[in-house]
Amino acid sequence: MTRTQRLNSRLALLAATFLTAAPLHSAAQQVFRDVTTPAGIHFTHNNGAFGKKWLPETMGPGCAFIDYDNDGYPDILLMNGEDWPGHAHAGATTPKLFHNNRNGTFTDVTRQAGLSVPMFGLGAAIGDYDNDGFDDIFITALGQSHLFHNNGNGTFTEVTKLAGVWGPNEFSTSAAWLDYDRDGKLDLVIANYVRWSEQTDLYCTLDGARKSYCTPESYKGTSVRLWHNLGGGKFEDATQKAGLGDPTSKSLGIAILDYNADGWPDILIANDTQPNKLYLNKKDGTFEERGVPSGIAFSEDGVARAGMGADAADYDRSGHPSVIISNFANQMVSLYHNEGNGLFVDEAPQSEVGRATLVTLGFGCFFFDYDNDGWPDIFVADGHIENQIERVQKRVSYAEPSHLFRNLGGGKFQEVTAQMGQAFAAPRVARGAAYADIDNDGFLDVLVTTNAGPAFLFHNEGGTNHSLRLKLVGTKSNRDGIGAVVRVTSGSEKQWKMLRSGSSYLSQSELVLTFGLGTLTRADAVEIQWPSGQMDKLSNIAAGETVTVQEGKGVIANRPYAKSAK
Repeated sequence: MTRTQRLNSRLALLAATFLTAAPLHSAAQQVFRDVTTPAGIHFTHNNGAFGKKWLPETMGPGCAFIDYDNDGYPDILLMNGEDWPGHAHAGATTPKLFHNNRNGTFTDVTRQAGLSVPMFGLGAAIGDYDNDGFDDIFITALGQSHLFHNNGNGTFTEVTKLAGVWGPNEFSTSAAWLDYDRDGKLDLVIANYVRWSEQTDLYCTLDGARKSYCTPESYKGTSVRLWHNLGGGKFEDATQKAGLGDPTSKSLGIAILDYNADGWPDILIANDTQPNKLYLNKKDGTFEERGVPSGIAFSEDGVARAGMGADAADYDRSGHPSVIISNFANQMVSLYHNEGNGLFVDEAPQSEVGRATLVTLGFGCFFFDYDNDGWPDIFVADGHIENQIERVQKRVSYAEPSHLFRNLGGGKFQEVTAQMGQAFAAPRVARGAAYADIDNDGFLDVLVTTNAGPAFLFHNEGGTNHSLRLKLVGTKSNRDGIGAVVRVTSGSEKQWKMLRSGSSYLSQSELVLTFGLGTLTRADAVEIQWPSGQMDKLSNIAAGETVTVQEGKGVIANRPYAKSAK
């Protein structure tokens, strides 16, 4: 099929979709309120900068939501850097864990939780790797990354050496848990950036007078890393035998998706100035790289862009997961539509998503249904890496507003950032971003980090639309149910999501699935395809609650939303 034929086919599909489906939304005004200070989130990122402009200073931090004590309310984990040796200025800084007090406030519990470990931390991935019912933490770092086991009593123990993942000293960025061999145990894939050290730092300049941060093109690449879960709390390095070894990659973002709908998780890697990679799961413990033939490696004009964050979702109800990748300034966000035949077409140039993001530099990005109308919207966190960029590029700013694109159906998006409140639309030097329902009101809230600055927590003030939230508990599958596909039918409306770790940039959203139902008050049918192959079917599930479903058993708990929920 030629590109013209693909585009004509795509236009026909869009027309059919537009005629047969439209968001079940309310026109009520909706805003995101900055609740950082009243929530007690006191944090300032230390990027270690002391004037030499070393490359790692520009990257972090990431963030994550984790319900580490299983009380049903997501807690907040923020990554942090540290001072460079011999250049102390900020004092000891470590990751920060904030416990959700279930009343709109959070408490810093980092020290008592055992997470006060100095490191140049960058990203995080959350998953229950030993299936004991408590989510564990993997933190990527410059140098040695760290694995923390959740002890189930509010504390964590570092088990990096014990688990066998000690050793590689790399420039690790994003990470994701996945069960790539579907043996019921979570494996771990880690993005690595470039080969950099203090000794090999290069001198680069934008204006010929001052040092600037170098692009990754100045440094050699390095491979992603895959840790295979052996059970018993042990891992083995399976990078080479799985076919993921590629020293040319300069990886920043990871998204897990089943792009060919064969029931096996595939791996998308967003690369910076190198072609993006799409690894097809061959179902035998190995992967085949399909970035170029799938059309996801380059821009529409054949250029390898500076990919940062990544996510995947079926944003137009085509039945196939499409992909978003945030890119550098002057490159626009990529919106790769899955054609369902192994090919992707970048819809961004014809979309407001592309036009609005042409100048900004995107990092954290994800699909989420902020207004609960049943159609995935898009959030992109923006911020440049060079604080003097305005001197040489007048249209580009160091601090930039984020982007929120509302899904209008029919493959169309509308930017609504300015309508979400002055605080939400304010310019920032943003990096990581994640979402979760922090107060059990049925609407998804947003967490954003900034480089060398504070984190921001935005509460979704909600609207009149209904939603249903699903928490999965695997038995034959991994305990979190990561990799499960959930399909929800409400009247004539059908939607689906896959529960995934990772995505965005250096960050992790909550491991609960939220389905917006619009004006409808119940799901007629819920179908869960577990990674083990088990199929569970539910019927007549009321909106306005979080339902916990155990593999092979069905609903084991349900919790109504808070009284203020719509």
